Amino acid sequence: MGVVIPLEESKNKLASIKPLVDLTKADMERVNQLILSKAGSDVQMIPEVAEHLISSGGKRLRPMLTIASAALYNYQGDNHIKLATSVEFLHTATLLHDDVVDESDLRRGKSTARMIWGNQASVLVGDFLLGQAFRMMVEVGSLDALDVLSSAACVIAEGEVLQLSVSKNMETTEDDYLSVIRAKTAALFAAAAEVGPIVANAGKAERNALKSYGTNLGLAFQLVDDALDYGGKAADLGKNVGDDFREGKITLPVILAYRRGTEKERAFWRDAIETGNNSDKNLEKALGLITKYGALADTIARAVHYGTIARDALAPLPETPWKSALLEVIDFCIERVN
Repeated sequence: MGVVIPLEESKNKLASIKPLVDLTKADMERVNQLILSKAGSDVQMIPEVAEHLISSGGKRLRPMLTIASAALYNYQGDNHIKLATSVEFLHTATLLHDDVVDESDLRRGKSTARMIWGNQASVLVGDFLLGQAFRMMVEVGSLDALDVLSSAACVIAEGEVLQLSVSKNMETTEDDYLSVIRAKTAALFAAAAEVGPIVANAGKAERNALKSYGTNLGLAFQLVDDALDYGGKAADLGKNVGDDFREGKITLPVILAYRRGTEKERAFWRDAIETGNNSDKNLEKALGLITKYGALADTIARAVHYGTIARDALAPLPETPWKSALLEVIDFCIERVN
């Protein structure tokens, strides 16, 4: 099934990430070279596992945010390349650890590293990439940038633990859920965007503007991801539709459908999520309840709300191609459900 949500806030009905990709192309080629260099090791399994995930087709949106946010303030040096690579390594390490915790079989349509090399290798290679990320941060020599990215790493780990604590608990509230995605997803988006103005020696107001942009873009991004799990297509997701349901993940579409349902319907959700009765038949019923209570449309409405906050964060900035590209990324992230 699919869901189409009219986005009145969007000025561009065919929003694309291409303007950002084009603007950052030269610097991202340098980032990619540094990624391959820093993922190297004499221990053969490390580059094998790292290369498997790094080459699996991700858009590399987070390091592009670092490149773009530095360019917004006319940065001319090389340190943004190391910071962007650090951001990507933090993200990649998180994915390796996530797949172990979530027992995921697929990542962007390919077998996860844990399915090929096992859980232990996935965790340890993730740790190696974290170490390399912090080495590059130190090489940059900015205590502010190091503080922002290291704090983000801590918050992401806290988000993982928080998600574990609410896993398969149908009494999870929307506030609980937002706390999880603010930590797990939005924190790295925020840090990726904030270190750009830091390395460009921009002021506190500029840092705060990009931090707000990144935070709210990250929230919108994750809300749409969670909606897509129930309203998208496997080809778009890089995983099977309903994987969150099968893994017992408590996401906003489920929270809304559960709270708006009858007692009999809530009993179904408790049986399916908490007990693990997640058959294909029950997935179909879950999709029906999510549709019945407008949970997908309201999840996307929340994403649009955070997208608007991200847009407003950049409003005071001068009109440049970089600003336009960052604004279009907001619409691109939200319009993935169309």
